[in-house]
Amino acid sequence: MTRWFITGTDTEVGKTVASGALLQAASAAGLRTAGYKPVASGCDITPAGIRNSDALALQRYSSLELRYEQVNPLAFVEPTSPHIISAEEGRPIEFATLSAGLRALEQQAEWVLVEGAGGWFTPLSETQTYADWVEAEQLPVILVVGVKLGCINHAMLTAEAVKARGLRLAGWIANDIQPPGKRHAEYMASLRQRIDAPFLGEIPYLSSEAQQAECGRYLTLPQ
Repeated sequence: MTRWFITGTDTEVGKTVASGALLQAASAAGLRTAGYKPVASGCDITPAGIRNSDALALQRYSSLELRYEQVNPLAFVEPTSPHIISAEEGRPIEFATLSAGLRALEQQAEWVLVEGAGGWFTPLSETQTYADWVEAEQLPVILVVGVKLGCINHAMLTAEAVKARGLRLAGWIANDIQPPGKRHAEYMASLRQRIDAPFLGEIPYLSSEAQQAECGRYLTLPQ
């Protein structure tokens, strides 16, 4: 059983697209896969309950049939930093809850992908961040870089922060969150030169959900 943690250089850089692609690739390799989004803010109120679109995507791309609550145990409606809305609602984000959900998936799957929220240091409480939980769990990290102006600095800072925790940066993914611009090739060359971790692939700019459903072919699985 292998476990991975997906983080991004920022929010809205395509962590879920990359997570879905990795789950597709792992399922195609014959692995029993499960996606896990422990904490999600920015959810919709539906007849079935509070639902997050990212968590639903992870549920859809998992090869195991999972209940929504198994994929996303902590869901908040307002799209804001988790530590703010959890304090306001009186629903603390406990590491024990995050870990219990992960243990349950580990009992069923042989390949578990955990998607974070926002960037590496997203706060989960007044005193703890997502990075603290990942360090406690000793999860190898995969970095998603949204390719745009400023991404080189953000990628280097995040990679250094991950390694400063003594964690393994198992790989990084370039996600074209906008149509490639004039300097795209130079950005990619700079990222490949400066990120000291395996390059798992580049997901091209995808304008539809149907295209995202077939993007596993762009990536190689981390080792």
